Amino acid sequence: MEITMYYIGIDLGGTNIAAGLVSEDGTILSSASVPTLKERHWSEIIKDMADLVRRVVAESGHTLEEIAAVGIGCPGSVDKANGVVVYSNNIVMHNVPVAEEFRKYIDLPVFLENDANAAALGEYAAFGEGVDSFVFMTLGTGVGGGIILNGKVWSGFNGAGAEIGHQTLVFGGEKCTCGRKGCLEAYASVTALIRQTKEAMEGHPASMMNAWFEQKGRITGRTAFECAKLGDPTAIAVRDRYIEYVAEGICSIVNVLQPEILAIGGGISREGDTLLAPIKAYFAENDYNKHMKKTDIRIAKLFGDAGIVGAAMAAEAGLKG
Repeated sequence: MEITMYYIGIDLGGTNIAAGLVSEDGTILSSASVPTLKERHWSEIIKDMADLVRRVVAESGHTLEEIAAVGIGCPGSVDKANGVVVYSNNIVMHNVPVAEEFRKYIDLPVFLENDANAAALGEYAAFGEGVDSFVFMTLGTGVGGGIILNGKVWSGFNGAGAEIGHQTLVFGGEKCTCGRKGCLEAYASVTALIRQTKEAMEGHPASMMNAWFEQKGRITGRTAFECAKLGDPTAIAVRDRYIEYVAEGICSIVNVLQPEILAIGGGISREGDTLLAPIKAYFAENDYNKHMKKTDIRIAKLFGDAGIVGAAMAAEAGLKG
């Protein structure tokens, strides 16, 4: 009789720790999250991860004995071979033996992956079309993502590759969180969109976006998109310019890699065709490849669950070697 294998996927984020029990086919059977409280010492965070896993397994009706392995998607540079977070500035870690520390609480095989790479693995599994090359681009606080080549995560010889948000979009442009100027992240992240929205509001006091702010009490990535739907010309200009930044970044990624599928994730991707249609139109006009089959650009499928599923897939891949 064939034995069903289950994996734990943990998505370690700056705000929340999310964990899920995942079947071999990538289905989340049970999940939960707790605040990261990232200012704490890393050992406390790892203990909370283990406690959360126990809770998720118990609530699923399964037991730890049924779990084959644990995967953890961690921010920063990851030494996968030794289960160490080499460096992370989002959650402060420097040469932290995450796998070893986690096994003090739960004695299971533990495999680490960069969080963006884990999310890419999750989306890759969700599309399930057997393509050999796949890029996942996530638009959030920053611009992250992952690259799948020949069915496997590509992260450079040192594990620090696939930082697609840190390609230069505008030479000498806006300051990026990485310290450089003009990175794609400084223009195409939701953080950048909020900055662009605020600048437009200051220059156009009559814009609907100012009324939006008075009603909602804050500016978000949705502000320009929602007010654009209502016909506000200033919001339309902000939205369209932002989409051009994203599309130009996609053109550069595709020109280098020519992946079969590029999926766009992150909260702003929930705008769906409002985001996707103009990106595709810009891409069709500006992509270097004019004569051969083009990359299929899509909206991601898993949204917030990508990190959990991808971390579980990383655990499965690690166990199988």
